[in-house]
Amino acid sequence: MARLGVNIDHVATIRQARGGREPDPVTAAAIAELAGADGITLHLREDRRHIQERDLKLLRRTVQSRLNLEMATAPEIVQIALAVKPEMCTLVPEKRQELTTEGGLDVRLNMEQVVEAVDRLQDGGIAVSLFVDPDPAQVKAAHKTGADYIEIHTGAYAEAETAEEENRELAKIEAAIKLATKLGLGVNAGHGLNYRNIKKVAALGGIEEFNVGHSIISRAVLVGLDRAVRDMVELIKYA
Repeated sequence: MARLGVNIDHVATIRQARGGREPDPVTAAAIAELAGADGITLHLREDRRHIQERDLKLLRRTVQSRLNLEMATAPEIVQIALAVKPEMCTLVPEKRQELTTEGGLDVRLNMEQVVEAVDRLQDGGIAVSLFVDPDPAQVKAAHKTGADYIEIHTGAYAEAETAEEENRELAKIEAAIKLATKLGLGVNAGHGLNYRNIKKVAALGGIEEFNVGHSIISRAVLVGLDRAVRDMVELIKYA
């Protein structure tokens, strides 16, 4: 059965809206783990718009499962990751003006800096995943970098407006899973996945971990974080 990594970025987004202390993403991570999350995911952005270094350092000390740090290839962030040592770092593209990560990392275009970041992180004992679109060329490029995993960007599937478009995007995801597996890469997936659309992706098989944030935190506002996490665990388990 695939694992669930709960992304707690948007807990920090709510906190930063007032510049205060609550809600605390560290507390949210503990609740998520108690509810069945297999890991905690967070994105330390260069502009620090939500997660802060304080959060990352405390989470490294308190998370009992697996810590997955989403990050750009920027040397400053790589250095922070090497000091904190999460179990995994997922390299993602990052633009200051975007609301959220808008697409996969263009590994082919940024091969040199990606390889440098992968090498440094792996030398520090950290597994590395690359967040890429379900594009065969990008999957092959990810393999060439020596990364351990890819995380398939499921945004196009999640945003599909018709059944035909959804099936087309689902087929791309399935092909990317098969190619990555053939190349010896582990496979994770995330972005835009929610309580309505995750089952079809989970039913494909071959995905080790789903990283889900916005939909879980959105549901948690209404029903509580414990139930929101448990509901998502159940969907993945019985897909």
